[in-house]
Amino acid sequence: MADLDYSDVQGNILRGYRMQVVRHIVVHVDDRRSAREFLGAVVAGDRAHWPQLTTAAQWEAKPDVCLNVGFTANGLSAVGVSAKSLASFPKEFRDGAVARAAKVGDVDDSAPEHWDGDLGRPEAVHLIWNVYGSSPAHLDEATDNLESEWKRTGAFSVVSKFDGAQLGDDKVHFGYRDSIAQPSFDLDGAHTGTPDHQPTAPLGAVLLGHPTSFAGVSWRVPEPQALGLNGSFNAFRVLEQDVDGFEAFLRDTAAAHPSLSVELVAAKLMGRWRNGVPLVLSPDTPDAPIPNDQLNNFDYDDFNGVKCPLGAHIRRANPRQARIVQRSANHTRRLVRRGMPYGPAYDPAHPRDGVRRGLLGNFICANLIAQYEAIMYDWINLGLQDPRITSTNDPLVGANVAVQHPARQRRCAH
Repeated sequence: MADLDYSDVQGNILRGYRMQVVRHIVVHVDDRRSAREFLGAVVAGDRAHWPQLTTAAQWEAKPDVCLNVGFTANGLSAVGVSAKSLASFPKEFRDGAVARAAKVGDVDDSAPEHWDGDLGRPEAVHLIWNVYGSSPAHLDEATDNLESEWKRTGAFSVVSKFDGAQLGDDKVHFGYRDSIAQPSFDLDGAHTGTPDHQPTAPLGAVLLGHPTSFAGVSWRVPEPQALGLNGSFNAFRVLEQDVDGFEAFLRDTAAAHPSLSVELVAAKLMGRWRNGVPLVLSPDTPDAPIPNDQLNNFDYDDFNGVKCPLGAHIRRANPRQARIVQRSANHTRRLVRRGMPYGPAYDPAHPRDGVRRGLLGNFICANLIAQYEAIMYDWINLGLQDPRITSTNDPLVGANVAVQHPARQRRCAH
């Protein structure tokens, strides 16, 4: 671990920035030479008015802007990566999100033809710039500078933009507290993350060229090594949330089951009360005196799902130490999640406002098939953890096409 070159790792992989706003800018490479020169300058940080690419190297003072970038396979080709090098990348990455949409439940209303911002057109999406700001003013200044330079040099043209902003208390539009469970790592002898019953994740869970959670397995590092080593794969997703539909579902379900309150229904769906308290630690009330740094320090000790339902979202996405059919898979599919809400806060006094809102998410891993796609396919949309929920979908983000569903998997890009 001491050999890890932190300056060679993009900063949003191993730590969250805790910024107030974000802008994801989808671009097309218009001029290869100018694009390569711009990328080199951003990495080197030799332009005073541009933000430098943010790495995992420790900063002395938190910056006002952090910048990261991801490429699609078409984007790598567009900036001049050779066909031989591209062939060394995993097939699922080369296929791209559109071709593999059905494997993660992006069907029907969530199919690529409905994705916003031209994300459903692989030929248009080459890079996604992720710009995080401590304030809207800092974000606008940074992105204006970037876009002015792209326009001046002809390097990139902007395809679309996705803006997100914190709602406060780390909440999303459905009212749940977010960003609680993340993998923890040992970095230079220091343990990152909050207390957790799960094993410390190996760096190979998110970085190519390092040991993985799979015994005796290491993922192939794409060639040349300078391009692949310490790299990650990322699924960028836009998760639209129908808050009116969600709240109506909670009320209708509670009304049909007198033993359930609206808040208990919400907790059963997620596996946590909306304030983040897990049902496993407090099945009857959200007011249990659990410190914030202990909200992720639990395991599923109820085999029959009495406290936390077997099909609850957090139990499907991360079974922890629970007994599951795929016994060797419990801790092998860890993902780093970086997300921020988009759209204005929902006002229950003014429902049905017609405004779209949801969550912008980056799901980062070292292997899209073994981690991201496996979670979405095996656990979220098939329920393969336990035969008692097999053939059922996650109630919150599953491909529940047979019913009007409050959260739809709308758009993504690898």
